[in-house]
Amino acid sequence: MIRDRNILCFASGWDYHPTSKHHIMRKLSEHNHVVWVNWHASRRPGFKSGDLCSVFGKLRQIRCGPQRVADNITVVTPPQLPLPGSRWAGRINARIVSSAVRDVLGSLEPRPVQFWSFAPDVAMLAGRFDEELVLYYCVDAFGEFPGYDRAMIARRERALIERSDVVLTTSEPLYEAKRRLHGNVHLVEHGVDHAHLSRAVHEPLPTPPDLDVLPRPIIGFVGVVGQWVNLELIAGLARCRPNASIVVIGPTATSIDVLRGLPNVHILGPRNHDALPAYLRAFDVGLIPFRRTPLTLHANPIKLYEYLAAGVPVVSTTMPAVRPAAGAVWVADTVPDTVLACEVALLNNDPSERRARSEATRAHAWSARLDHIGRIIEDTLSPGVSSDRQTDAKCDASTPEPEPVETTVG
Repeated sequence: MIRDRNILCFASGWDYHPTSKHHIMRKLSEHNHVVWVNWHASRRPGFKSGDLCSVFGKLRQIRCGPQRVADNITVVTPPQLPLPGSRWAGRINARIVSSAVRDVLGSLEPRPVQFWSFAPDVAMLAGRFDEELVLYYCVDAFGEFPGYDRAMIARRERALIERSDVVLTTSEPLYEAKRRLHGNVHLVEHGVDHAHLSRAVHEPLPTPPDLDVLPRPIIGFVGVVGQWVNLELIAGLARCRPNASIVVIGPTATSIDVLRGLPNVHILGPRNHDALPAYLRAFDVGLIPFRRTPLTLHANPIKLYEYLAAGVPVVSTTMPAVRPAAGAVWVADTVPDTVLACEVALLNNDPSERRARSEATRAHAWSARLDHIGRIIEDTLSPGVSSDRQTDAKCDASTPEPEPVETTVG
């Protein structure tokens, strides 16, 4: 168990759609103080409306200063120059961010500091806070996201790995790629807020009004609608099952024109995580319709665990982290196969089967994941345990970012 620490978390926006890092940090905050540092210098923004809205949002957060968003969670958004290819901008960002983080730490009870990064490009910050541990938590193939410079992210990620004491990965492909770069790499798959989501099978939650009026069955998707989501597959399913309701819940980060005009497709937009059990209780099938790309091949979709914890049968496209499971998960990649998989899933959807799926997912609760991580950290901090990092990054906290070294991260 990780206790009595000030944990620095470098990650994308706290106010974004909840992800694994949000769940982990909320859990850690039960026994530690978390300082979430909104890191937004990984990608140069464009002139698209989404990027411009994000820029203005960041400016508002910067103006507000550090915010206590929970009893033991402080969120800070330091000013940053979103010029990831510029070395001088990187040095300026490092100074500004370091100063802002030290100010927050100075306001907290003095405790050992741990440096956790979900961002791949913050190596220049490691070692600046007299931290007892640097942990890189790799949850995605970051260079594959739209708008990211793949080669630059690979170089910066390599630098962070070299400065880390321990590296955690969330899928087999990520683990295989990173274990070649560091001597202390572990596979820790995503978890789930089981106590919250299992309410879908244990409590008579009322159906949300926007679903209560829809014809059954309800085949749903929850998550960010990005370029990695196969919207053509969803559209094909909707056309083949005109009597079913296809529901999409979550923020939209790409064009959804292919779904417009389909009368049985319902784009609901984001919903609060607190309301998710009621929505999942109303789902008859949960979809994971990801395209086959380098990004998704390295992914471990958290929604798989969320659907199952709520008892929902799952139909997913093929990816290493999603395997068929009798009575729980069916894999299909074409429209006809997806239609057939949904039909079979609907036949495995009585209350006892939903309870069994939920119970089988209990072992994946975030508390179990953090117990595992705690043991890894304890072993890492134990005398005699070595890592690739050693003391080079801590001996001079003002050391600029290392010169780029070309590398390919699988």
